[in-house]
Amino acid sequence: MNSKSLNKNKNKRIERIKGSRVYAWMQNIQKYLDDYYLDAVAGLIPSGIGDIISSLFAVIYAWFAATKVRSLPLTLAIINNSLRDVFLGLIPFYVGDIIDFFHRANHQNMALVQGFVDGDEKIIREVNRKAWQSGILIIISILLIAVLLWIAFSLTAYLWKLIMP
Repeated sequence: MNSKSLNKNKNKRIERIKGSRVYAWMQNIQKYLDDYYLDAVAGLIPSGIGDIISSLFAVIYAWFAATKVRSLPLTLAIINNSLRDVFLGLIPFYVGDIIDFFHRANHQNMALVQGFVDGDEKIIREVNRKAWQSGILIIISILLIAVLLWIAFSLTAYLWKLIMP
């Protein structure tokens, strides 16, 4: 294939991605949750329920990155942004709620998707950096889960020995 044909195919793919209904939904999610501060307002619901509910909208971004754009680094970067948003929103004493008014995860996720689809080198570098961070966090989480399972198993075995001599 020559370069004209490759560019034509790339442009068709970009048009198909940006013309999809899900892409339009993501733009609306970003607009309503971040530009109209509905994400921050939802964060005011007690016990972190509002933060969790608003973070469910990030599933659309992650699904889109995984299935339509077909990029694992982009998917991991979106998950990284979304988990950071939940973490910041859960900071107690309304500090997290105040941060939520300024931290716009949906806007960041949409910018990552747009930049990645358009081939923006700066965005692609940011996506790759965040993907590495997410990969490391996943490994740490798996290790922590393994340690907790080991502790639970050891504690159960110890208690079993105390109960059944």
